[in-house]
This record gives sequence, structure tokens and C-alpha cells, in this order.
Amino acid sequence: MMDFLPVLLGSDANVYGMARSFYQQYGVTSVAVCKGALVATANSRLVKIAVLEPRLEEDDVFVSTLVSFARRNTGRQLVLVSCADGYTILMARHREELAAYYHFACPDLQTVLDLDIKDNFYRACERHGLSYPKTATCNAQNYKTVQLPFDFPCIIKASNSAEYWNCSFPHKKKVFLAQNREEYDAITAAIYGSSYQDDLILQEYIPGDDNCMRVLNAYCGLDRKVHLMALGRPLLEEQTPEGIGNYAAILSVHDGELLARMRAFLEDVGWVGFANFDMKYDARTGEYKLFEMNPRQGRSSYFVTASGYNLAKWLVEDVLLHKDLGYTEADTESLWMIAPYGVIRKYLKDPELLAEAARLKKEGKCARQLFCKEDFNLKRYLWYLRSQANYYRKTARYYGNKSLRD
Repeated sequence: MMDFLPVLLGSDANVYGMARSFYQQYGVTSVAVCKGALVATANSRLVKIAVLEPRLEEDDVFVSTLVSFARRNTGRQLVLVSCADGYTILMARHREELAAYYHFACPDLQTVLDLDIKDNFYRACERHGLSYPKTATCNAQNYKTVQLPFDFPCIIKASNSAEYWNCSFPHKKKVFLAQNREEYDAITAAIYGSSYQDDLILQEYIPGDDNCMRVLNAYCGLDRKVHLMALGRPLLEEQTPEGIGNYAAILSVHDGELLARMRAFLEDVGWVGFANFDMKYDARTGEYKLFEMNPRQGRSSYFVTASGYNLAKWLVEDVLLHKDLGYTEADTESLWMIAPYGVIRKYLKDPELLAEAARLKKEGKCARQLFCKEDFNLKRYLWYLRSQANYYRKTARYYGNKSLRD
């Protein structure tokens, strides 16, 4: 058995999903290096917080923290995994310093910056013939006067996710939906009244329920070839202000034509490591419209491992074992949930999808992101029960609310 240690950057549900993947495949407990301890990874035997550094996102602190940790753990091979956009950028920027101590798969810095910033990503889509919603941008100087090239409703979101994460203002949401110009004016004024001063993406609203969304996770090797692609169909999105755009439940699905186009895109841009795409099917045009690309595995990416394609396996066999991984498209059936099934049953409006989810649950082809028998202990179990019960309350409170109010 290989003697290696997964070092995961962050402490959220994404970190927990990756830790589960490493544990299931290799029986190894991961460690987390993070700026704050979140409840998703608390009281776990699958992942332990090794370093808590509030200034971790500062370049010099990031490098010194990881180098110091590596020097204290010289007896094992260290596999470094980013679980947030900002950490991927930091890894790319400091590749040379980290490569002496860690094994990892990460794109070069310019490639990350070209694709993580949303308006840059849309330009890349344009070059590769991929569809995206009609889009404009505004900035802190022109947001009051910008003219939209489409009709309301209008989606409003930050172009720079990492910068937006660190800002604060009343009624902040990850994504806003303005029904008219008055709402647009109020939302943009609130955002630019905060520390966030980068561009905003202004986008046409693609009609359809949450189940019109698709989420794609991919792993691209050190050879810049795509080795794994897995597609999911969200059944319901998170409804809380900070959770909008995250998924509450996903069905694993397969679409060979779509995956072929996305594979060509990733290989053409020379991507390395995990990538995550969000898109929505536009029934008006019969096309998938891409929203964003995240330079990491998605928060919900454990659905890939749960469907039989362990994400940790592809990474380890590439960066540690240097195997010829070939190319795999996930094509099994499974249901992934972070919300309780009762919430899915209440808010999922499509009877056919609900029946399919019920069948998979009955057949035992169902995984819960934050709970597994290998990690059972009383403290974690009680927290899990409380958090699941809270889903009913918060979903009822925030359902459908993407405006500047609570």
C-alpha cells in the first residue's frame, strides 16, 4: 500500500467529499489546511484539520504555511488538492516553491486566470463555439448607465468569485435576479457599496427549473489530456443567500455529444487537474448554455465518486503513479443528496424525475454528501440530524428568493 497523505485546502463540504474519496479508495485519513474550521469537516475521522491559518489566502503566508507543514511531514508523499478557486490560483502562482514538497495537478497561472474570471471564460467559449447566455458586464464606474443587450429579468453575479467571497453587504447573495431596472439599480448599488470593485456579469435569464441545469466534473492529467468526465443533472439547488448556485441533489446522467465538445475544449486550452462546469439547457434554442468554469472539482463533485468513479483514484494514479489513465465517461445511475430526501420530494416539480430519484433511493443507489457509516460518531451524527432538519426551515424561508431582501 502506498504511504501518502492527502493535504486538502479548505474545510467545507467539497473538502469532506474529497476526503471520503481518498478514504474509500485508499483507507487514508486526509488533513486539511484552511483559514477557518467549518462544520462540514468537524468531528470526522476521514479528515483532520492540521493547520488553521486565518491569513492563508495571502501569498507569502500560503507558501510559508505549506512549506512548513511539508517539512514537518517528510516521511510521506504529500498530495496537495485545492478545494476552492482562490487556492488553485495560489497553487498556480507558486508552483515552483510547492513542487519541491508536494505532488499535485494544477494548470499554469495564465490558464487559470483566463478561465476562472467569468468574462474571460465567455470569450473562450466564443472562440470554441460553445454557447453561453447573452451577457454584458459593468464596473464600478458605469454600472448606473450601462444598457443591457437583452430584456429583464437579469442575472447579476460577480466576475471575480474570490474577491466577491470576501466582501460584505446587507442581503448579499451569491447570485441575484433583477426583475426590472429598479431592482437592478438597487442590487448593483449595494454590491459596489461594498469592498467588491471588480466587474459584474449581467446575464439574460434562461427559463426553466433547477432540473434544467447540468453540472460537469472532469479530471485532466499532467499530460493535458482529459481522463475522466462525469455529468450530473441537478434536481434542486440550494436556496440560501450564500448557497444559490450550489446543488441540493443530483442525478448522474450521460450525454456523449456534450462530453465530446467539452473534452475538446479542455484539451485545446491545455487544462491540468480538476475542472467543474455549470450550464443550463435552453429549451428555446435546444442548446446548453455555459455559466462558469471552476478551476477545481465542484462542491457537489462527490456525486462522481458515489456513481463509481472515484475522483481520488484518477488524481493519485496520475501524479503519484504516473499511469496511463486512458479516457473514461461516467455512465452509471446514482442519486446524490446534501439536502434531505423530504426536501427534494417537496420542491422537485417534475414527476418523472421524482420517480427516478425514488427508484434509485429504493435500490440503494443513493449517497449523502455529509454522512457515511465509516465516519459515524455521536457528535457528528447529532450535528448531521440538526443540519438536515434545518434544511426544511431554510428552504421554506428562502425558496425562490434571489432579490435584495431576506
